[in-house]
Amino acid sequence: MTSTNEIRRSFLEYFGRNGHEVVQSAPLVPYNDPTLMFTNAGMVPFKNVFTGLETRGTPRATSSQKCVRAGGKHNDLDNVGYTARHHTFFEMLGNFSFGDYFKEQAITHAWTLLTKEWGLPKEKLLATVYHTDDEAFELWKKIAGLPEDRIIRIPTKDNFWAMGDDGPCGPCSEIFFDHGDHIWGGPPGSPEEDGDRFIEIWNLVFMQFEQAAGEIVSELPKPSIDTGMGLERISAVLQGVHDNYDTDTFKALIAASESLTGVKAEGETQASHRVIADHLRSTSFLLADGVLPSNEGRGYVLRRIMRRAMRHAHLLGAKEPLMHRLVPALVVEMGQAYPELGRAEPLIREVLEREETKFRQTLANGLKLLDEATGGMSEGGELAGDVAFKLYDTYGFPYDLTEDALRARGIGVDKAGFDAAMAQQKAAARAAWKGSGEAADSEVWFDIAERVGATEFTGYTASTGEAQVVALVKDGKEVSSAQAGDKVTVITNQTPFYGESGGQTGDAGTITGANGLAIAVADTAKPLGRLHAHNGVVENGKLEVGDMVKLDIDVARRDAIRANHSATHLLHAALRHRLGGHVTQKGSMVAAERLRFDFSQPTALTADDIAAIEAEVNAEIRANEAVVTRLMSPDDAIAAGAMALFGEKYGDEVRVLSMGRNTGNQHYSVELCGGTHVRATGDIGVFRIVSESAVSSGVRRIEALTGEGARQWLVGREEALKSAASVLRTTPDEVEARVTALLDERKKLERELAEVKKALALGGGGAKAAAADEEVGGIKFSGQVINGLDAKELRGLLDQEKARMGSGVAVIVAVNEGKASIAAAVTEDLTGKVSAVDLVRAGVEALGGKGGGGRADMAQGGGPDGAKAADAIAAARNALAG
Repeated sequence: MTSTNEIRRSFLEYFGRNGHEVVQSAPLVPYNDPTLMFTNAGMVPFKNVFTGLETRGTPRATSSQKCVRAGGKHNDLDNVGYTARHHTFFEMLGNFSFGDYFKEQAITHAWTLLTKEWGLPKEKLLATVYHTDDEAFELWKKIAGLPEDRIIRIPTKDNFWAMGDDGPCGPCSEIFFDHGDHIWGGPPGSPEEDGDRFIEIWNLVFMQFEQAAGEIVSELPKPSIDTGMGLERISAVLQGVHDNYDTDTFKALIAASESLTGVKAEGETQASHRVIADHLRSTSFLLADGVLPSNEGRGYVLRRIMRRAMRHAHLLGAKEPLMHRLVPALVVEMGQAYPELGRAEPLIREVLEREETKFRQTLANGLKLLDEATGGMSEGGELAGDVAFKLYDTYGFPYDLTEDALRARGIGVDKAGFDAAMAQQKAAARAAWKGSGEAADSEVWFDIAERVGATEFTGYTASTGEAQVVALVKDGKEVSSAQAGDKVTVITNQTPFYGESGGQTGDAGTITGANGLAIAVADTAKPLGRLHAHNGVVENGKLEVGDMVKLDIDVARRDAIRANHSATHLLHAALRHRLGGHVTQKGSMVAAERLRFDFSQPTALTADDIAAIEAEVNAEIRANEAVVTRLMSPDDAIAAGAMALFGEKYGDEVRVLSMGRNTGNQHYSVELCGGTHVRATGDIGVFRIVSESAVSSGVRRIEALTGEGARQWLVGREEALKSAASVLRTTPDEVEARVTALLDERKKLERELAEVKKALALGGGGAKAAAADEEVGGIKFSGQVINGLDAKELRGLLDQEKARMGSGVAVIVAVNEGKASIAAAVTEDLTGKVSAVDLVRAGVEALGGKGGGGRADMAQGGGPDGAKAADAIAAARNALAG
């Protein structure tokens, strides 16, 4: 028997020997076709080559392409497990010619591989051609020697392929294998064609024409070839079985399922084992390619596939989660051809186990309620739509599972009633939203979200991508187009642009498209928490709803934002380590230029605190540990030690970010966060705190820089130090010593200057005071005005005056920079008659001030008007005179 792995390898080797570049499978998420949910055919990765948007170095290629058909118009989900050839995941073998060879060589390759390389009997093969394709008809006769009755002309679109209403198109030629007359069915085109005797194994597409609005307008200048052969189907043929599920890969997966459940794949249980084997492949490959379960878009389809398999595990009586335990068997079968399975195995197992653990409770509750609701129904009955909606809305039991669970009993579901109940709920939600105080012009976002659904965010792993424009908003209203110069908000079905939320600023970048379209995106918002709104200006071209566009984020800016965001997580942990468990986040702002982090703390941080926190964060950065992301329920995440971020709203699932060194059972930082982050802590570069301040009572704020911003800040400080060293005529290393010496010298000079001023004020060298003593009311009085004297020198001068006078009153006014200070002293023998306080207050009033105070023997005050210094002396004299 030829194994599936050998068949895949021999196909690629054959075309490799014949001048084809062997191309690895593209991811299941199409990077070049935003209209597709998943890669669903082998030609999808080459679509832009066929349309002329891209060129390749080689004109021939071959691949085994991973494909998923479980969403949109290409949806085989409900048939999987009940037929011989329906799958959610399959591999498409293909050979491609980009303007190189055409029909003759394509048919020659196909016939040579099938009959000479693989040894299929010629009498078991037949071909179809489009009814007007005489060239292909004659080539099959010439190359394969097929008689005319085994070259069947098909007049329907089944044998004419088109990429869409516009673009390349052309006739097809399909190759069928006859499994024998013991199986019912007839050849294609016959009344019995839907039987299983004749099975299509290969489709050769001859891209020959150009189509516009559904009509052929011209021949292509370089006709091309696109072929597709299902690996599962050809494996069944080459392994001598009729059923894809009897091939080696599926037999191994079903055997693993049988072993773990203890239930044989026979009779009624056969379909359940098949569903599990098929869905194990699709869910594992989707997870390996970066799709994670969610309630929107691709993630919802993934979750739907998972839950269908998990329900069948429940039907088989599995007491514990089953799917994650089957992953090793899948890696054994397919890991060599697809090493991404092995690399992602821990993630796949973790997600499957978590999803199944959570879903088993939902399933148990839902099935119980479903049994109660349908207990009296017989085959042909129909479950009311509002009951199905209640199961979905109240108990989390999806509609498709309700349908699937009732299918075996022959009971239907009122889909129209379900849809009506859903519409009623949306209307109620809209009314509640409008009454919540939101701005009236924001209602446009509700209209868009209701019509097109949530934007799928691809930016956790991608910085660029293609998308379809689903809405445009200008001046608060929806528009159908925008032109150069327009400020416009662009909504696409998917985007790598992060919408501002959780303290992280939105992404900037560009949106480009056909005919020179260019939009500069300044920022991205996230209205309603579901839409990603790209705010920008159309710089060139015209944009219309429905256009296909390319989105590119500003990667350097995003990297800076990611570094700052991850640094806030490390900072949060360091603050708690240093200050205590009372520290919790009270807000944050993460931009490209800097980060701001608010936290609960009653007192200011000391210089030692700041130094220790900064050092701890930088130690984790230098450790360069990988940042690990997991999806968990909020309760499970918090129970596992994750910190919930301030102000964040959490749904059924959260992203749990673990970063830093793992000391024991937990990483340095574990937090719930939906933002974008570095891949490893070393990507942050360096962390520098630039300020710490109070925000409000009990809340402090740290502002910090990382990476290039921190480096530039440090460079700026170094340049300032060098400049200071130059001015001081020393080296940067000696600046501190030089400044200390200068400060000491200044203090010395200030002391000497003060002594000189005192001496001058007293007439110099102990001589008589500059102002002569006078008699006022029989009391000796001395009044002086001294310019440039520091107020703190007044008391010393007055003490000297008192000593000189022996008995009397002295008043001095010091004038500095337009302001004046006045002080008065009364010798001890006169304090019973005169109060220095009264004299000062009189002088202060003359200076334009108020108050003044002290003791009866010494008082001081001041005023703003130094020009009235003489008046102040006169006022004190008058107060003494009484």
